[in-house]
Amino acid sequence: MNGWIQAGTVEELRVQGPKLIKGGIVVFYHEDEVHALDNRCPHLGFPLHMGSLCNGILTCHWHHARFDVCSGGTLDPWADDVPVHDITVQDGAIWVNPNSRNGKQVQLYKDRLLGGLEQNIGLVIAKAIVGLMEAGVPETEIAAIGIEFGVKQRRQGWGSGLTILTAMTNVLPKLDKQGRILALFQGLLRTTRDSAGSGTRFLLGPLPNTGVSEQRLTEWYRDCIEVRDTRGAERVLLTALQTEAEEKRLFSMMSMAATDHFYMNGGHTLDFHNKAFESLKYVGEEQRNDVLASLVPMFGDASRSEELHSWQSPVNLVQPLKEAFDELSDKEVSSGGGGSGIDDEELLQALLGDDPLSTVRVLKEALLGGASPVRISQIAALAAAERVVRFHTQNDFGDWISVLHTFTHAHAVHEGLIRSADPWLVRGIFHTAATIYLDRFLNIPAAPRPAAIEAAEEVPQPTELLEILDKQQQVAPAAAWVIRYMRSGGKPESLFNILGHALLREDAEFHSFQMYEAAVAEYDRWSSESGPFAEKARETLIVAVTRYLAAHAPTSRETPHTAKIAWRLHRGEKLFEDK
Repeated sequence: MNGWIQAGTVEELRVQGPKLIKGGIVVFYHEDEVHALDNRCPHLGFPLHMGSLCNGILTCHWHHARFDVCSGGTLDPWADDVPVHDITVQDGAIWVNPNSRNGKQVQLYKDRLLGGLEQNIGLVIAKAIVGLMEAGVPETEIAAIGIEFGVKQRRQGWGSGLTILTAMTNVLPKLDKQGRILALFQGLLRTTRDSAGSGTRFLLGPLPNTGVSEQRLTEWYRDCIEVRDTRGAERVLLTALQTEAEEKRLFSMMSMAATDHFYMNGGHTLDFHNKAFESLKYVGEEQRNDVLASLVPMFGDASRSEELHSWQSPVNLVQPLKEAFDELSDKEVSSGGGGSGIDDEELLQALLGDDPLSTVRVLKEALLGGASPVRISQIAALAAAERVVRFHTQNDFGDWISVLHTFTHAHAVHEGLIRSADPWLVRGIFHTAATIYLDRFLNIPAAPRPAAIEAAEEVPQPTELLEILDKQQQVAPAAAWVIRYMRSGGKPESLFNILGHALLREDAEFHSFQMYEAAVAEYDRWSSESGPFAEKARETLIVAVTRYLAAHAPTSRETPHTAKIAWRLHRGEKLFEDK
């Protein structure tokens, strides 16, 4: 019995009761048989030897989780199964294998993760994430399990949960280990909650004729979306996918439909498209159909802003934009991310101005003059971030979401143009410009920018920001702190990590996740440039995300507490004892 543990005799066990042996294993004698299990209840770690055993069921006395003493299987899915160990009896002596039967831990954790997603059990999901990460499984592989689940188990298609999961997977390189655990947990938990009670999504089939041209399929797809025929649009899309069309061409086809109408669904439609295409780098090729088809249902009831009164009165924004689109479609517009051909500061001020017709004219002339749509969209995203920086807390609290929507839509346009350089997507720049104009009243009065703050003698510790955000109404102090941090030579890597923790330690609402990820991505785009304008752009993005997170903190922090419990359990801590 090399390596096995001697656990006394059967007679001793029968008389004396459960016995603890090294390795955290408990041995029971029950109904004339010997059983060995891990002594820690898989739910919250309470010692199982303190439980009760009756009729083959071992019950933990802390939360009454029940386990089959033979297999370790639980009758309560929220508790997980308890690992069991093989035993053998020789001449009355009991020997226990120190290695549990659950030897293939990676597959076990993957199964538990999927089971947690299916049953919407947060603690099971959290423990599976920790187990997989500790086993060395790539974090993107863990996220992929959730993405595949989400696109198949939400009948309404792509939603906020999958958007959060993709956004948090994007920012994993910005976070330390604890932050990465929290990011995956927040994303996976929001995905399962978004899918709960929805029902499985079954795809339609492609059209039998796969010889239809790409141009014709694009026309059909846009026509179906125009009349909100999502089932017809899905079949057309799946037909295009069957032809193995390139990703950028698929994005062009779908983004055309998303920009045929103005600022659809408050900007979420294009933002969700951007996130879904970003998620493709995390999942296998076989999941592409499910991911992209999940975008179609949202068109069924998406709002179209050209139908809104605010877009037509007191200033009619709709007609000038349509005229600009007609003029741009008649002439060749530059594509790609080359030189700007524009003055960045002048364009920024035009976007933030009070004359929308002038702004439309400036954008149109820049595009016709050969300016890069990618650069223009980058400046538009910066202008949208400036609206967040200037957002005054005297506004109604719910209006934070208005400036947030504009910024995340602008970011989606920017990323979309980088992905495909499709001339049709330039319409999204104009939609962003219109919403930046409509948001102008949320900057009256404008919140003062903390510009007069001087550098500290020593770089402030990033954890100081978390202390500030432990209190409500700390928007201005938090913004002042990050300005001081940056001007004192603080590293942006540490700052984004601590901002990530400021987000992930909260029971944050959907838009906070969007804000953090979009600001990080836009900051990275500016980080390759030097000069006063790029430096101020980076500062703007950091102040914007800090102010938004500060406005929405603190919360009850129940969600991160669950992840903390899972992490402590994995490390073997005794939750039932006082520290």
